[in-house]
Amino acid sequence: MEGLIKGLIDVALGHGDRDEESSESQSRDERSRSTWAQVVSGEEDEDQQTTHPTQNRWNRQEERLGQNEEWEVAGSRPSRRPQKVLSMSQMQAVHEGYEQDTDGGRHDYSQNRRNRKEGEENNDGWETVCKKPPKQQPHKVQMDHWHGYKRPPSEQEYSDEVDHGVNIKPSEEELDDLSQACNKLWELDLNRLVPGKDYQIDCGDGKKVYQKEDMAQGSLFSWLSEDTFRRPTFSRFFSLLDNYNPHEGYKEVVTSEEKQEEAAFIEEISRTAPIKYLHKYLSSKGIISENHQDFKRMMTDLWFDLYGRGGTSSCSSAFEHVFVGEIKQRGEQEVSGFHNWLQFYLEEAKGRVDYQGYIFPRRRGQTPDSETQLLTIQFEWNGVLKSVSSTMIGVSPEFEMALYTLCFYVGREDNPVQLGPYPVNIKCYRFRDKIGSVFPIAEC
Repeated sequence: MEGLIKGLIDVALGHGDRDEESSESQSRDERSRSTWAQVVSGEEDEDQQTTHPTQNRWNRQEERLGQNEEWEVAGSRPSRRPQKVLSMSQMQAVHEGYEQDTDGGRHDYSQNRRNRKEGEENNDGWETVCKKPPKQQPHKVQMDHWHGYKRPPSEQEYSDEVDHGVNIKPSEEELDDLSQACNKLWELDLNRLVPGKDYQIDCGDGKKVYQKEDMAQGSLFSWLSEDTFRRPTFSRFFSLLDNYNPHEGYKEVVTSEEKQEEAAFIEEISRTAPIKYLHKYLSSKGIISENHQDFKRMMTDLWFDLYGRGGTSSCSSAFEHVFVGEIKQRGEQEVSGFHNWLQFYLEEAKGRVDYQGYIFPRRRGQTPDSETQLLTIQFEWNGVLKSVSSTMIGVSPEFEMALYTLCFYVGREDNPVQLGPYPVNIKCYRFRDKIGSVFPIAEC
């Protein structure tokens, strides 16, 4: 009887559970360092693996998953709410249930949220831990056709040329006014996505550039239509993003397959209205010949030729800097470049980007919302801060390539232009005869 009473007292005081709690706490700490990709798939977090600095492909996980003809894009940086952790069988059940729910054509997470809510109400094996849940849920991107882009351009299948009914001849007014020409490119962006229909963003709260607090409780992107990944120019653009080492100063080694990806991308966008307009504009100005092959070679050289940055030769290119982004290694680390929304979406979905809120606009009454397609934001990329960055949301790769190329050849360092409803300054820095950097700055 005394033993029974003593045992009851120990249980009441929690003495008998201390070792278990200590072990459980350690387990929780380990889980807290896991990404949602680990929780769902059980795979080791990529950032915890050792990677040789000269390794050209930064994202080896994508290559491994690519062999299975799909790319799993894992959840982004955890937020501040407690997370429920499932057993492995439950994880598999939720993951399988999710894949069934994605047949609707977009990455929609509402069903998973309902599943989790039901699990919480039933308390069926769920365990509450002090762990930040991911800002974005996992989804898969079909990328089997991306491997075909490594074949020689002559073996590629391309889209049809843009409809001849589209007016792609620059007017005299447009030839005399860069702003009008840029606005015409905006009108010709037939591939631009529609907010609320093709994607959804949540801008969170605003902040000043110098403020360090994270003002975004969730991801910038809530979902993106799966159709986006099947659009020819978008798809070929995505296939280029893993061709670079993001650390400035490391020499890039471009393989023959990567060169063929570049050529296939240039060929694909050359069939679109914005690029056709660009060619006609530059040839009308006498900057480039009317020969299509000459024009495509010029675009390839301008965007993909390697040059030195940060004291190392052949370590950077206009495409890498502007669209992919680089991390400066001199002094305190900082993100440079990285002005493309598609790269932002993928990196956020993989947990590498932490969106921290929008930067207050210069004018009152211009607060961004889910319909805004020009945003000035702050974020961290792999823990390195980008204190202020403007990006255009939903625009097509061909539109940005045409816009920036036009400003490089016809404009100056500052190019105040109108893009639809947005007054923008296209900032363009030259590096000898190449693009050093080019990006939009919201003028409102």
